[in-house]
Amino acid sequence: METVEELKQQLQNLQDQLKKQEKLSSLGLLTAGIVHEIRNPLNFVINFSKLSDTLLNDLNDDIEDNIDKIPEDDADDINDIMSDLRENLAKIKEHGERATSIIQNILQYSRGKEGERIPSDINALVHEYVWLGYHAMRANYNGFNATINEHYVEGLSPIAVVPQDISRAILNIVNNAFYAIWERSNTDCEDYKPTIDIITSAEGEELSITIADNGNGMTDEVKAKLYDNFFTTKPVGHGTGLGMSITRNIIDQHHGRIEFSSVEHEGTRFSLIIPIAKK
Repeated sequence: METVEELKQQLQNLQDQLKKQEKLSSLGLLTAGIVHEIRNPLNFVINFSKLSDTLLNDLNDDIEDNIDKIPEDDADDINDIMSDLRENLAKIKEHGERATSIIQNILQYSRGKEGERIPSDINALVHEYVWLGYHAMRANYNGFNATINEHYVEGLSPIAVVPQDISRAILNIVNNAFYAIWERSNTDCEDYKPTIDIITSAEGEELSITIADNGNGMTDEVKAKLYDNFFTTKPVGHGTGLGMSITRNIIDQHHGRIEFSSVEHEGTRFSLIIPIAKK
């Protein structure tokens, strides 16, 4: 039976977690606003890169019309410069469109209507949030690095899910996986190679999203408490202890299930399994 002191401590932990959740909620609203504002200047960058490419083509036509008036060495230099400019503009457009895609997903994640199911490209969604989680980890943990192996089922039609919820579930699992390999990389020998495997597969009427890591794995005690609210093995400030509970609720709401296996000092494997619903 729990003592009064233990109950007080649990209450204090609950209050601390609720404060963190309130801050995160406010931060989420602020982020959505910032992201929305970023989208407009980003569109200008992309559009001006396309316009500049058109101008380069016009300039090239003018140069070709007057090529006989330009010394050969100068003509070669001009061609090299224009080639470099085209490559630079292509990169600006490519990365600008990539940033736009990320922004659209973040807005969808933060502003999607509660419970609304939308036919979604699950492979694209998983890929997007795996890499968002990776870059967030690198931004918060100096020196973090990992090998990410991605294997996506081919020919998968859009599946009706609540995209902002599935994204959150993926992020929760991925963040735990990244943290597990980061933790192990701080204690293991130099030969250790932090690795995450991402796999989507379809069998019958079910889709499986599998995230496997070669981190420290879980003890039997951790496995038993995995879905308990506010249970975490991370230090204070590194986790709320709500991620897995939220993830299970999300998958339950999609009429799916979570399967996992874990071996201490070897790694952990989670599979989010949901029905393949088209609408």
